[in-house]
Amino acid sequence: MVDYRAEFQALAEAYRLSGGNVQNLENPHTGILLVSGGRLLGKNEIPGLVIQGEEITDGVRARILVQKEVRLQNPVHLCFGVISETGVQRIVADFVMEQGSSARFLAHCSFPNAVQVRHLMEGTVHVGRNATFTYEETHYHGERGGVEVIPKMKIIVAEDGIYMSQFKLIQGSAGVVDIDYEAEVNDRGLAEMEAKIYGKSSDQIRIKESLSLNGRDSRGLAKTRVVVKDRAKAEVLGEIIGKGPSSRGHVDCMEIIQGNEAQASAVPRLLVLNDTAKLTHEAAIGSVDKKQMQTLMARGLSEQEAVDVIVKGLLK
Repeated sequence: MVDYRAEFQALAEAYRLSGGNVQNLENPHTGILLVSGGRLLGKNEIPGLVIQGEEITDGVRARILVQKEVRLQNPVHLCFGVISETGVQRIVADFVMEQGSSARFLAHCSFPNAVQVRHLMEGTVHVGRNATFTYEETHYHGERGGVEVIPKMKIIVAEDGIYMSQFKLIQGSAGVVDIDYEAEVNDRGLAEMEAKIYGKSSDQIRIKESLSLNGRDSRGLAKTRVVVKDRAKAEVLGEIIGKGPSSRGHVDCMEIIQGNEAQASAVPRLLVLNDTAKLTHEAAIGSVDKKQMQTLMARGLSEQEAVDVIVKGLLK
């Protein structure tokens, strides 16, 4: 028999290591979804928030809905993790924001002991008219680099809707990361995607953020901040398609390389299909800024301490 209480406590400790407040996981006034490996440990619904979940062969399927005109005051906490050294966790998640609704989701993904762990996220997000969806995903990995993280999300933003997401992985070894997010944005809608990752050792990082600005006055931002050192490699593709009249989009990529063996590439791709659309991009790859280093070292920091401060500031 599975000791769910012991598993919950282990997951809660991993949640704490990833920066979460464990008290949130037992707050009856907060929306919660807890998944450990392929087991659904628990959920908590609150007025206006509907969470449906079921266990599938290698993970959990969930449908999370915020009802029409409901604006949740407290963040919804999602806790995903694999505590053992090996395993597969597959999350199939459908998020639905009905018209005029608003919610902020805080997702903590923890794999503290991973030697050979795969975390697969297959998600869809439907942001209704005049609705706001904010999704902040923070990862905590162990130091052995034994994690594969493969999140794929498809997002549709209706008229006047807002979608904002941040993926953050700066603790532990990233392992293999393959992010693939695609969004379609309708009239006056907004989609902003941001990823911050610190690659070390032999980590392999791939990020694809793609925005299709279909509607009039639609807007989009694809932003990445990546640091790689040792033998880590990073590849970033930021793509924006300007279809709608007066649509506006920007790709912003910055990558820092430490050492002679790390590799980084950035490919901004802009496609304009309407003569009133305007798309821009900026990409920078290089070492730590020498002037910033000199300023910090003049204040008494060692070279490595100065580098650490600059890197933390970029990924904060």
